[in-house]
Amino acid sequence: MHKRHAIIAGSKGNNDSSVPEEDGLDGNIPHYNKSKFDDSTKSNHSLSDWRDFRANLVAHEQEQLLDSGTPSTDTASIEPPQQLGLKKWAHSIPVPETGCVLVATEKLDGVPSFERTVVLLLRLGSRDPRDGPFGVVLNRPLRRKIKDMKPSNPNLATIFAECSVHFGGPLEANMFLLRMGDGGAPLPGLEEVISGVCFGARNSLNEAAALVKKGVLRPQDFRFFVGYAGWQFDQLLDEIESDYWVVAACSSQLIDGATVDPSSNLWEEILQLMGGQYSDLSRKPKQDNS
Repeated sequence: MHKRHAIIAGSKGNNDSSVPEEDGLDGNIPHYNKSKFDDSTKSNHSLSDWRDFRANLVAHEQEQLLDSGTPSTDTASIEPPQQLGLKKWAHSIPVPETGCVLVATEKLDGVPSFERTVVLLLRLGSRDPRDGPFGVVLNRPLRRKIKDMKPSNPNLATIFAECSVHFGGPLEANMFLLRMGDGGAPLPGLEEVISGVCFGARNSLNEAAALVKKGVLRPQDFRFFVGYAGWQFDQLLDEIESDYWVVAACSSQLIDGATVDPSSNLWEEILQLMGGQYSDLSRKPKQDNS
């Protein structure tokens, strides 16, 4: 069986990483449209192959630049490309895509919700105001458990009571991610973001609980998120153009590790793997932008 981890996002997020109201795990996502499951899940295994292939191309290009002595400010990993599939990797991409990460720059220092955050973009969306981009913050553990929030949902109160809670963003929401491990088959009712990482809405929670009862998943494999981050399509593009975010692709191992180990510094790790100017950014002291 492939290793699986899951992440659940809740509601009642606010403008910082504080814990929301205790029963704040019952909201819905305005952006979320479950009817799009079928279209998105059919092609993501080929997209995974493409992501790995692209990462190898970036690494190979960087290796050639290093061999030629040509300087580069946009690097990925200095590991030989044939070894890349066995290691964590991250590299910049020119435009956002579903499954990419948005890495906050120093321009967001002093902004409580997004300072030094890494946001996993669950869906790129479109220019339709009801279908904008959205994702969850990966590196903001709240150091609380589900039982501390006294949820009204019986599955949350029992099966998932001991699961940890993370801050997912400043907007009210309820969704979950499922980390299945590379090569795992997508589960019914869940939308695959990248290979091995799926998400669903509140109405998929009972399905997830049923999988735990059947022994397919374990409660400790779940990571719950309170809130989410969402934009209008052009708003996100404007923020990227204004250098508030670095857009990157990264290996699923990085996403998995950030949700399992609260002490990991995902923001710094991704930037250092990207190298060059991004590695320099990871070492900058926090700016006072107030």
